[in-house]
Amino acid sequence: MVFSSPVFLFLFLTAVYILYRIIPGITAKNTLLLIFSVFFYAYGEPKAVVLMIISIVMNYLFGLAMKPQNKSRKAVLAVSVAANLLMLGVFKYAGFAADMINLIPGVSVPVPQIALPIGISFYTFQAMSYVIDAYKDPDYIQRSLFKVALYITFFPQLVAGPIVKYYDFADQIDHRTTTPEMTAQGIRRFITGLSKKLLIANTMAVTADYVYGLDDSQLSMPLAWLGAVAYLFQIYFDFSGYSDMAIGLGKMFGFDFKENFNYPYISSSMQEFWRRWHISVSTWFKEYLYIPLGGNRKGKLRTALNKLAVFFCTGLWHGASLNFILWGLMHGGFMMLESYGIIRTDKLPKALRHIYTMLVVVLAFVFFRAETLSDACGFIGKMFNPFSGSDEQTALFLQQLTPMFIAMLCFAVIFSMPVWQTLRSRIKSKELLMYGEAGSYVISLVLLLLCIVTLSSASYNPFIYFRF
Repeated sequence: MVFSSPVFLFLFLTAVYILYRIIPGITAKNTLLLIFSVFFYAYGEPKAVVLMIISIVMNYLFGLAMKPQNKSRKAVLAVSVAANLLMLGVFKYAGFAADMINLIPGVSVPVPQIALPIGISFYTFQAMSYVIDAYKDPDYIQRSLFKVALYITFFPQLVAGPIVKYYDFADQIDHRTTTPEMTAQGIRRFITGLSKKLLIANTMAVTADYVYGLDDSQLSMPLAWLGAVAYLFQIYFDFSGYSDMAIGLGKMFGFDFKENFNYPYISSSMQEFWRRWHISVSTWFKEYLYIPLGGNRKGKLRTALNKLAVFFCTGLWHGASLNFILWGLMHGGFMMLESYGIIRTDKLPKALRHIYTMLVVVLAFVFFRAETLSDACGFIGKMFNPFSGSDEQTALFLQQLTPMFIAMLCFAVIFSMPVWQTLRSRIKSKELLMYGEAGSYVISLVLLLLCIVTLSSASYNPFIYFRF
């Protein structure tokens, strides 16, 4: 079940929210949310529910073993991390590992065909967060299996994030309030994310899928850049749209989730980009991998190795493919070049800093989107080959420039910048701010109607991060 589907919008969400408001008491409300969250996951992955339940019970027991009086708690922590990574490895990376082994001359091992359970990367990281947080601070040890299950399965962020760390969620399980203002803000935020997905991301997806599906002989420099830019905006508005919907849904039920995106496409360096892009996963790796490895406390060489390890894992977390690994290492490599002063963005004019950053991001996303390394390299080659063009290719390029695509591309450029925040900061009149706030709800209602119309005629287009 996806957020941008009629079943979710008009049946599931309506039912769970009405019941949530009717049922008294926080325990009853939490029970309701747990039941509906399991149903939400089972609707699309009925067999994978068993795996998720095993993960919940396993990590609950590991958490109980984090008591200070347990002298083996550090060993238990190591076993818990290994067990979680093994589960993730079997279901996500077994086939990839077999393919890599088969590259060795004379070696041939069977390649397992294991279906990837949706959301396993996200809920596994959340489960690991619980055990690690319980190890760091025994106050976070949760003696209720029910509450651990609610944390891991809570449907707004279950299958595609944002990754909610346990210490950010723990107190809200039993202590939260749902006010009319929070509900209104949550609904508005949800509609914003829904609009990003249905109106912008899905429009960009049509062009990106078309261009990336062309044969090398059909691809020209303009087409390649059009496809790369379309995917650049598709993945941002697709994933940030999902995050907006998750944050909005959380508010509707009294939960406060941290932001996952902060206008990454206005960045002037790769270091700034990663402070703004997919914040929940970058902070997860920082807190649970980079700092335990030693962070920047053990000299420049060790710091460099730690950063490469983090970005290798970041790429691998996104998918079992050399493309994703290279995508992660590209980002990590440029961040290292900046941090060691080899690339001095502070010496460049702001416009050139921005161009440099976005060029790296666009090229890296080609590896993220292409099916194979050779496809990605060929695609990038076309992007920088001014002689790859013909009348037929020009016609293909112009065919993609539909009025809808051009309009959504303009909106994508505008709304990848903090337009509303900038306007609010410059408005001094409280009365104008009040009118602006009221106007935002009117705009949200119009956007919701547009989304409903779009849903009635659109084909199924799942969120990109469901793959991970």
